[in-house]
Amino acid sequence: MSRRQQYVPGPAANATIDKDGDNWTLVLVRELKHAPEKVWSALTDPAQLREWAPFESDANLGTSGTVANLSTVGSPKPHVTETKVIRADAPTLLEFTWADRDIRWELEPKNGGTRLTLWANIDRNWIAMGASGWHVALDVLDRMLSGWPIGRIAGPEAMQVNEWNRLIGEYATLLGVEPPRWAANAGG
Repeated sequence: MSRRQQYVPGPAANATIDKDGDNWTLVLVRELKHAPEKVWSALTDPAQLREWAPFESDANLGTSGTVANLSTVGSPKPHVTETKVIRADAPTLLEFTWADRDIRWELEPKNGGTRLTLWANIDRNWIAMGASGWHVALDVLDRMLSGWPIGRIAGPEAMQVNEWNRLIGEYATLLGVEPPRWAANAGG
């Protein structure tokens, strides 16, 4: 059995929602054992993004003002959006848009590693699913940086992960939202 087949996401944790009317922002925090410079490279380098992120970039995202095309992974038809890097302060802060949604990464040195915080605007009806998708992506990122890559798991493929529905249910509970009806009825 491959590492990928053995992968099961851990429990939902370290997530909150910032609410401003109908504009909801998922805040997800992850402790990584890797230096901020290594994590920064994984967040900005197109070759590394292809290994873990739910999108691909045709340009390095590590410089403010960079214009890039981001291609959503796993969408039923090609979905490419242009982004402009709003802020890139290596290796501490990265802000850009993806599919007209704001994305912000903050990297803080902590215990020889990095506290990585993601702020992602997500439609409130999909926030538990979005949290679950980012949870899986960050697991894949951590394994890649540790030298144990399992390959990107994004889009519909993420929904095939062992215990996906459990993870969505846990995030729904943690965030105080209703799980998608199909996830609530599907079991783990």
